[in-house]
Amino acid sequence: MDEQRTAIEEATSRVIDLEAELEASGNATTEGEALLRVREILHRWIDTVTAVVSTPGVGRVVLIHENGRESRIASPDLPSLVAVPVIWAKPQA
Repeated sequence: MDEQRTAIEEATSRVIDLEAELEASGNATTEGEALLRVREILHRWIDTVTAVVSTPGVGRVVLIHENGRESRIASPDLPSLVAVPVIWAKPQA
C-alpha cells in the first residue's frame, strides 16, 4: 500500500510541476471527503456522454456530451479499454 501511495504522490506532484511550468496552478485531491466529492462530480459528468471516439494509436479518447461539447482525454490505457475488440477469426455459423 505504501508503494501505491508513493506512486500516487509522485504522479500528482509531477502533474502539478508541469502545470506550474505553464504558469498555471493546480491542486491534487487524493483522499477523504474531497476525493469522494470529485468522484461524484465525475460520475455525473460522465453520465452526460452520448458518444465516444477512441483512438488507441494516439492514446486519445474524445467524449461527446449531450450538449455537443467535446472532452478530450489523453491516456495510455483508456483508448484500448473502450475500443471495440478486433476479431480475426470468422464467427461460427
